[in-house]
Amino acid sequence: MGIILITISYLLLAAHSVRGGDMGFAVFFVGCLILTMTKERWTGLLTTVVLGGGAFVWLVKGSDLINMRIGLGADWIRLAAIMGVLFAVTLFSAAFSATPAGRKWFNRDPDKMWYKAAIFLITALLLEMVRSKAPFPVLLVDRFFPGWGRAEIFLLSAYAAWIGGKMFLPDGAKKIRPRIWAFFSIVFFLQLMFGLAGFDQFLMTGNLHLPVPALIVAGPIFRGSGFFMPILFTVSVFLVGPAWCSHLCYIGAWDDQSSRISGKRPAANFPHALIWMRLILLIFLVAIAWGLNLLGVSGSIAVLAAAGFGLIGIFVMLLFSRKMGMMIHCTAFCPMGIIANLLGRLSPWRMKISSDCNQCGRCSKVCRYGALRKEDLESGHPGLSCTLCGDCVSSCSSGCMGYKLPFISSNLSRKIFLVLVISLHSLFIGVARM
Repeated sequence: MGIILITISYLLLAAHSVRGGDMGFAVFFVGCLILTMTKERWTGLLTTVVLGGGAFVWLVKGSDLINMRIGLGADWIRLAAIMGVLFAVTLFSAAFSATPAGRKWFNRDPDKMWYKAAIFLITALLLEMVRSKAPFPVLLVDRFFPGWGRAEIFLLSAYAAWIGGKMFLPDGAKKIRPRIWAFFSIVFFLQLMFGLAGFDQFLMTGNLHLPVPALIVAGPIFRGSGFFMPILFTVSVFLVGPAWCSHLCYIGAWDDQSSRISGKRPAANFPHALIWMRLILLIFLVAIAWGLNLLGVSGSIAVLAAAGFGLIGIFVMLLFSRKMGMMIHCTAFCPMGIIANLLGRLSPWRMKISSDCNQCGRCSKVCRYGALRKEDLESGHPGLSCTLCGDCVSSCSSGCMGYKLPFISSNLSRKIFLVLVISLHSLFIGVARM
């Protein structure tokens, strides 16, 4: 009976959305209904939140209609009864998952309930905030089918919850992270290709920008405007620390694949001092961008210079990263990497090595950022080049490696971290384009 009422509640909300012209919301509600059929416990919690919001919608809508009827001197009793029934049915449906019958229906993967529900809801909330605040349509679906954007929000949120389930255990995260990172990069550059082919809808503003991470800083300095990407980068780093470099950077995924393609283990003789070369390159790029601005150099010359820097980066990946089995581009060449590493110190996220570590070196053999040297293991925390990728966590058979937030256990810290980084990953798939 409860699942029937849930079905009716979702369909009534979808019909209400169609009547109001919001087809995207209709798809969102129908999609949530379909998710309940998986019987996963998190979809029960999702139903509680979504239908709880739906009950509030009926309450507000009913109040408005009743006041309108009263103002017109028309009969309002029957309307109040109808809206009251809608409110009661939807509210009961929202509470169903907490009942014994509800727990019996939503009985799959109870240990992932809060985790996957949080990923879905945070992803949906972030996308909705960006969609509503942006001065132009940022979601592709809205660009091609105006008003249907919430359908994309549902799909991206469901995708986020799905990969969250795959990454729930450290071994799964080690396998899935490179794949979804590469997937994001493919989506990003496919949109760029369509933009180059003349389909302006696939560009953020309709104007083409070079996909070189260093331009996140250098571009606004040269132009004197366009600070969206620096702000997005900074906020992301404060939220998930230097994980920008191991989860969210569209070029970093290339370096990751380059370091893996040969099948080699990360080189043990990586000169650690090279990580500071990125700071020198950062200062150099800022000076060049500022100088070009002061000299009034044309944009075409600046683009050529930026393209040259980007091509050098690709050369570094193909030659050094592939040869050494390490992400040399990210750890020794990319200026944004050193910014993420340094700004990441201001975020609360840390990778900790417990005092029980026997320094077996397994984690060092999988770290592609050169952050787990012997002295790092002895100090109890990875080196500056750590990007919180988490590969070391699954490699440690003694459980001595783990994410850490103040006053929170390593296991819970890891789950909170994944909730945030997966939500941002899905957000970036939806809105990150040149």
